[in-house]
Amino acid sequence: MTTPLRKSLYVGFAGLSIIGTAAACAPTTEAPTTQTPATQDGGQAATGTPTSAASSTAIASTGGSTYKDGTYSSDGTYTSPNGQETVGVELTLAADKVSAVNITVHPSNPNTKKFQGEFASGIAAQIVGKDIDDLNVSKVAGSSLTSGGFNEAVEQIKSKAK
Repeated sequence: MTTPLRKSLYVGFAGLSIIGTAAACAPTTEAPTTQTPATQDGGQAATGTPTSAASSTAIASTGGSTYKDGTYSSDGTYTSPNGQETVGVELTLAADKVSAVNITVHPSNPNTKKFQGEFASGIAAQIVGKDIDDLNVSKVAGSSLTSGGFNEAVEQIKSKAK
């Protein structure tokens, strides 16, 4: 790329970053939730009781549930200014509702690590207790691109849980 074009792209990305940061700081009209946000530990955030990969075996649910209860995981991808990125998502379902979430960050650079970490620390407050069919995350804690990978992983999890 030519230098003027490269500078224009950097200025554009910087402007988008500032706009995104300002939007994340704007007050919301949502009522505060009683959910405790996930804690970040080694690039992972978890809520609820920790589960092992062995617990991903679905337990048959009763009632009119569409999805089998259990813990499911999948990776979602999205495109950032630095290229293709991946985020790991683990959801625990009970009666079609999310009872716990665990995010595994897969950063390729420091910026991605920062945004995926912020996403991981804020996602539980937005989705725990909600029906899996109602999940469509757009921005969490200032991270809007990571949500694309999260939503992709949720769709894969829904397929696994049927």
